[in-house]
Amino acid sequence: MAESAKKVAQQTEDRLENLAETVRKKFDKVTEGTYRDRIIAGRFAEDGDHAGERGRAEKERKQD
Repeated sequence: MAESAKKVAQQTEDRLENLAETVRKKFDKVTEGTYRDRIIAGRFAEDGDHAGERGRAEKERKQD
C-alpha cells in the first residue's frame, strides 16, 4: 500500500512540474512584446517627437 502511495505522489509531482512549466511558457508568451517593452526598446523614439516637452514649455511661457 505504501508503494502505491509513493507512486501516486511521484506522478502527482511530475504532473505539477509539467503544469508549472506550461504556465511559465504561456506567461512568457503573453508578456513578451508588450507595449511597455516596445517603448523601452525605443521603437517609438526614432521619430524624435517630444510633444510632452513642447506642452510643458508652452505652459511655462503662459505663466510668465
